[in-house]
Amino acid sequence: MDQTDPLLQKIIEAHTQLRATQPLVQCITNSVAANYVANVLLASGASPAMIDNPFEAESFTRISSALSINLGTPTTEQMQAMQISALTAQQASVPWVLDPVGYGAILSWRSEMTDELLQYRPTVIRGNASEMSALAGNQVESKGVDSTLDSTEVYIQAWSLLEHAECIAISGESDFILSKELDCVIQVNGGSHLQPRVTATGCALGALIAAYCAVTSTTLATLAAHVHFAIAGQLAYQTAKTVGAFNVAFLDVLDSLTAEQISEYASFSMIRR
Repeated sequence: MDQTDPLLQKIIEAHTQLRATQPLVQCITNSVAANYVANVLLASGASPAMIDNPFEAESFTRISSALSINLGTPTTEQMQAMQISALTAQQASVPWVLDPVGYGAILSWRSEMTDELLQYRPTVIRGNASEMSALAGNQVESKGVDSTLDSTEVYIQAWSLLEHAECIAISGESDFILSKELDCVIQVNGGSHLQPRVTATGCALGALIAAYCAVTSTTLATLAAHVHFAIAGQLAYQTAKTVGAFNVAFLDVLDSLTAEQISEYASFSMIRR
């Protein structure tokens, strides 16, 4: 039996559970991404709530099933809400995902906040290769908030980040998930070259990981979210070859994905350290 077979069955179970429970996911995300993230979560079966002010952060995090924090376009009030919600999530055992968008020396304010948020033990840290490399302590120049590195260059560097989280997820042409639980790297293939040309796909992936964390274990949640995304990208491109059409088709496949399609199209492998 292939070593990924048991994981594949658990991914299908997690997908079924996500749709059955429709977990409430609090999203403190960026202004560019908020609408898209909400639509992705709705299409995937979760229930999004974009509560990002410090006056409601604590009370709402306590009733949430999961939390997603994204530093894409931080405001002063958002920064305060991030600290409150991250602390509350840690205290209340609410799983949460940290997406350190633009982390590095150029955007120092948000980067210093990211460093502070690590003390609240995010469940998963996800980002592109440049962000993950910089967060792991390497000097990397990025193109704004876009990656200039390939994910295959970074996953070995990122092992140190497992001191702060249960899983590290690195997005790229192939995605790499570093699992503390399994002590391995999982490579996820699929998707489409059009995905990086749609605003906020990475931000939405972070929120979807959070949603899956509400219904299954951390490693499986991270893997299930990536597989869900990768298959949706792959199938959407089969019928939509332009960016606008692809964007709509991608949401449609996120919504209509079946257990049979997961079984047929999921492509991932385990790489031992």
